Amino acid sequence: MFMGLADGFCLQRGAGSSSRWHRAYHAMEPVQIMAMACNDKCCDFKPVKLQRRPVGDFDVLVNLKYCGVCHTDVDAAAAKSTFLPIMKCKYPCVPGHELAGVVEKVGAKVTKFQVGDQLGVGCLVDSCLECAACRAGEEENCQRAVFTYQSDDWSGRAAPYPATRTVDGQVEKSPLLGGYSTKIVVHEYFAVKIPGSFPLEYAGPVMCSGITMYSPLRRYGATVGTHVGIVGLGGLGVMGIKLAKQLGCVVTAISRSEAKKELATRAGADHYLATAAASQMEAARNSLDIILDTIPTDHDISPYRSLLASQASKLVILGINANFTGAFVARKLLGNICRVQISGIGGIAATQEVIELCDQAEPKILPEIKIMPVHELNSIFELLDASNDAGIRYVLDIGTLDESTAAQCTAPPPTLAAPPVQLSMQSTLQRAASILSQECSASCCVHCLTCGLFLPQPVGTRAKQS
Repeated sequence: MFMGLADGFCLQRGAGSSSRWHRAYHAMEPVQIMAMACNDKCCDFKPVKLQRRPVGDFDVLVNLKYCGVCHTDVDAAAAKSTFLPIMKCKYPCVPGHELAGVVEKVGAKVTKFQVGDQLGVGCLVDSCLECAACRAGEEENCQRAVFTYQSDDWSGRAAPYPATRTVDGQVEKSPLLGGYSTKIVVHEYFAVKIPGSFPLEYAGPVMCSGITMYSPLRRYGATVGTHVGIVGLGGLGVMGIKLAKQLGCVVTAISRSEAKKELATRAGADHYLATAAASQMEAARNSLDIILDTIPTDHDISPYRSLLASQASKLVILGINANFTGAFVARKLLGNICRVQISGIGGIAATQEVIELCDQAEPKILPEIKIMPVHELNSIFELLDASNDAGIRYVLDIGTLDESTAAQCTAPPPTLAAPPVQLSMQSTLQRAASILSQECSASCCVHCLTCGLFLPQPVGTRAKQS
């Protein structure tokens, strides 16, 4: 089925036919929507009227019911990310990559959905569908992956409407609009079927936190009896505990203090580890097969490495911080043998798997959510930027977005923390060197080519041999 779909995409909307496709859809009627948008990095969200592209042959028009609000949305809209070029924000910005709704209309050649089906859209709305990553079902690793908002369309399959705009006299591509809106038009391949038995209000966060946690569990073979550690007990961590338990894993929740022990136990964790307690850390040495580190800010990962059971065990960095970029460089050099790995989201097939896993569990795996009206978006951004101690995923009720919303948007712009200090290339390489030095199999550092690429002196306590 995948090959047939990919071949069809290439014929219908490959690079050579993109301009013809744009001419065709401009002759059709665009979809009128309302959206919550901000005009600058102050993130003062107001309702606006915008347009989506017309429904093409392979497209699905979705009447959105809910959209989760992710911490990544805050970083993107506030232009706070120092790492991801996709987050160089174009305004007005309409974030949202945790979409859940009902199919309103299907294109003439759509086979995956019917009108009335429940549907979800996550972080991806297009990729090349031809490269090795796409053929392996890892569309998120495609060089031409198109993210749900703030990305540039390249093939026509994810085209915004209009396709271009003029800013300060310069013509540029229009940014894609995310899920803080009443409707979306999406290519059928990049939409996920939500079982009719799964409550729709919970589905959006599964498109983000669910797949973010499930993807590395799947990749590194988590199964019955695997000992899994979850670092950080926000929305991601709580969802990770639930998914790992459903896979049959023995789960240890890891946090700085005992404050979140009750939350972890309620989510299903078998054990709890407070890193501030030296005796607990010593007792847990060499005990975990997979550790998923969800902490979004910079921190020392050395204590977690001591918990890995063997050379084959993995510490997976999920939070976008200096450890993530350092581990990215280290992985490029050492590949899969490096015990410190990174992971982002997951492919479409894996996302379909995780929503079905959540639906088939008894009881169903449901993220901890709080449904909020869209006029409280400013307050949600402020809450997320401060912390997420309760492990809650905030979900917008899109049904509250209408002509009356503007009068309800009386809250001031959110008070947000300053952007993190720009990470220099030297800092990234030093972090990579720190990771690499601890991966070295020699008894002491001999200042080999790998380490020598990054630091003029050996790292840590290992001495250079003459």
